[in-house]
Amino acid sequence: MTTVTTQNPVRSDLASIETGDSGPTTSPSRLWAVAGIGSALLGAATIVTSSASGYVYQDDYSHGSIDGIAGELSDNAGILFAFHSITALGAVLMVVFAAGLFRRLRATAADGLAPVVALVGLAGTAVVSIMGSGLDTEFMMPAGADTASVDDASAAIYGHWVGTIPWLWTLAGLAGLALFAVSRSRGVPRWLGIVGLVLGGLTVVLGISPLEYMSGVTGVLWLLVTAVGFTVGDRSFHKASHGR
Repeated sequence: MTTVTTQNPVRSDLASIETGDSGPTTSPSRLWAVAGIGSALLGAATIVTSSASGYVYQDDYSHGSIDGIAGELSDNAGILFAFHSITALGAVLMVVFAAGLFRRLRATAADGLAPVVALVGLAGTAVVSIMGSGLDTEFMMPAGADTASVDDASAAIYGHWVGTIPWLWTLAGLAGLALFAVSRSRGVPRWLGIVGLVLGGLTVVLGISPLEYMSGVTGVLWLLVTAVGFTVGDRSFHKASHGR
């Protein structure tokens, strides 16, 4: 008597466990982390160009007088053109980094809330950056063509806008704190969590305080260190992903 054994797997499209075939494996791309480096460097350039065009903070206008300040705006039109493109591009790259960080944290986070907080914090900062550069065309074009077309009061308000809004990286600090939360369960390297706690926490505190514009300095530094860490580090995660 001959016995015939038939196997009918529930999912015929899945690889056999007995053979150990897990299908082709690919190492996750790190381009999102490289985008974070670019965003951080452009964020630093935003701070530099914003400071270089800080005509409204000159000593001549420190006592409330704004007479002739429109002429200062005209003289800084070139720097403000650079400021606009740098800030907008940095915001675009930050969104890419935010999406990549969300995917990375979701893969290992024990707490499902942390990846969402990181995504929202960075995306919100990108929106603030876009808003910070949103008035540029309205003032740069007229100022570059004719100083008289922009009055002193408007030039003063615009100068304060450029000198403050693009520096508000408060929400980016939330992403650093989210990294710290994930690092407690070893979802990311411990040192990245500590960087997130220190620089991210400081960014949030500064943003909440009346010194909110200083959050741009610590926020940029946090983003740069973190993006470099995910670009050249995070080896254990990439090895585990490649070995699946």
